[in-house]
Amino acid sequence: MPFTKFTNLNFAEIKESVKDYLRANSDFKDFDFEGLNMSIIVDILAYNSYITAFNSNMVANESFLDSATLRENVVSLARNIGYVPRSRRSAEAVVDFEFKFAGNSNTVTLKKGLALVGAVSNTSYTFSVPEDVTVTSPLDSGGIGGNNSPRTGKFSGLTVYQGTLLTKKFTVNGSSDQRFILDNSFIDLNSLKVTVKKSGSSAGLSFSRIDNIIEVTPVSNVYLIQEIKNETYELLFGDGLFGKKLEIGDEIDISYIITDGKDGNEGKFFTFSGNIVDDAGNSLSSTNNVTVIASQTARNGTDIEAIDSIRYFAPRMYSAQNRAVTPRDYEAIVQSVYPNTESVSVVGGEELDPPEFGTVVLSIKPKNGTFLSDFTKQNILNDLKQYAIAGINQRIEDLKILYVELDSFVYYNNSIMDDKDQLKAEVSTSLTEYGRSANLNAFGGRFKYSESQRIIDQTDSAITSNITKVTIRRDLKALINQSAQYELCFGNQFNVKTGGGTIKSTGFGISGVEGEVYFTDIPRSNGIMGDIAVFKPATSASEDAVVVVPNAGTVDYVKGEVILNTINISSTVKDNDIIEIQAYPESNDVIGLKDIYLSLDMSNTTINIVRDTISSGQQISGIGYKVTSSYSNGSLIRQ
Repeated sequence: MPFTKFTNLNFAEIKESVKDYLRANSDFKDFDFEGLNMSIIVDILAYNSYITAFNSNMVANESFLDSATLRENVVSLARNIGYVPRSRRSAEAVVDFEFKFAGNSNTVTLKKGLALVGAVSNTSYTFSVPEDVTVTSPLDSGGIGGNNSPRTGKFSGLTVYQGTLLTKKFTVNGSSDQRFILDNSFIDLNSLKVTVKKSGSSAGLSFSRIDNIIEVTPVSNVYLIQEIKNETYELLFGDGLFGKKLEIGDEIDISYIITDGKDGNEGKFFTFSGNIVDDAGNSLSSTNNVTVIASQTARNGTDIEAIDSIRYFAPRMYSAQNRAVTPRDYEAIVQSVYPNTESVSVVGGEELDPPEFGTVVLSIKPKNGTFLSDFTKQNILNDLKQYAIAGINQRIEDLKILYVELDSFVYYNNSIMDDKDQLKAEVSTSLTEYGRSANLNAFGGRFKYSESQRIIDQTDSAITSNITKVTIRRDLKALINQSAQYELCFGNQFNVKTGGGTIKSTGFGISGVEGEVYFTDIPRSNGIMGDIAVFKPATSASEDAVVVVPNAGTVDYVKGEVILNTINISSTVKDNDIIEIQAYPESNDVIGLKDIYLSLDMSNTTINIVRDTISSGQQISGIGYKVTSSYSNGSLIRQ
């Protein structure tokens, strides 16, 4: 039987190949293979060949990073090019609390391990501290000293980590096959602390985790780590050439946190459950009800790196070779140093307007939120220094989100389905799933108009067509009662309306003008540029809108940019000092240009369910059919 037939995964074709092979033998040349007994034998041979072919294909698939499906195999293949998948990461919260007690200890210590219990969505999660935390405990006001003096230890800005702190010990036996395996899954590798000490000694040396052996000497106190089966990890120590070699009898003390990952995010209601001791090591009891205040809710918790992510980033980290030069290098390295990254935009300074040579501008979308704190930004920049080329500066800018909003009129045949609410919910669900796709919800993403229409039409067999209008929006964060200039880049060409109305906004107040005002545009004769005006809307049908500031800024219709001159905004109708500014794109296909993050905003998407009287047979001639306009409503105010 030819090999090409042997590896066939079609049972019927394999069966025919077996028959052809038997017919080639003169003893079976005219044999009836459809007879009962012979047919069973042929089926057995075909099934055996099919199973063998299937196993051969699976083995071949699992041998390559792109096609492997089992996590153990994907991790093993990534390990061959030096890539360690990101572990789970504990959610972090910052809390403050006071511990009151009666005694004479000048300090109190919160012992490492369990500290708090936090509530997240009606579920309790433990929060721990990986190290002992010691604070002073001065006398309370009016205290006179003594063994029962009232004292208070204040724990301020304490960072706690979601999960349970565990420890594990190994004793080096000198065997060549000894392995140091942490047999718990759900480990946060960022919490891993390794100490090596001589047998019987109370003090030890701290060992550091490394990702490569560059600059590692024979006496460096370092270790490597790798993921093995069932999402567990193995520690690898030096051999005396690269890293310090452990000696027989050395004791290895390891502590780490096992965490629930992203499930621990948003924890903010905490109860104290820790162990606090005095300066002599004796446990203390609180004389008050310890109230824990969260100055920062739990955030940054992530799950273990997914298989698809490993496939994507492993070869890119390998190609980066631990240096940040190209945008792809930065994308892979930022994901490594900040695992909570959902998407990264990298723009070279030469592409900025005006150019900033020698600068790389990063925009990072975190998985659980919109903006990065200044502290997180600085930590990322510090971690990037070891990869960046000398003379190149990095800067992290806040996320610029371009929202895509839809106004869709969905026609349906009520003879197939007459529940408008259910149909509306189904369309909303379909669009929400589309909005979560990686091709759209990302830097460099693209909203495909034809695809959105197809998704709507295919949601239910009762849907006959849809008329969907697209608008794009940026949110302006106003500096209240401050004179300031603003620039909003949409990154997409605007559709120019002769009488204005391409640019619309929500209401706001400005210094010196009573009542709510709005932004609009007044196109110039060239159709390329326009002026931004501030106006007060008409209060009745017989009145016209009144322009109060005719030259509030400019709009570049081709570049998709809105620039506001110096203006003092005193209030906004929207919460959080936000002014929503919308525009109509020239093309219904919208892209996320450079550092602009594209997002389908379902909260401002309108779905209108309209009965299709022609398809339902109510209006065969089309008379009375409700027609929907494909263009804007002509209002100067953002509705």
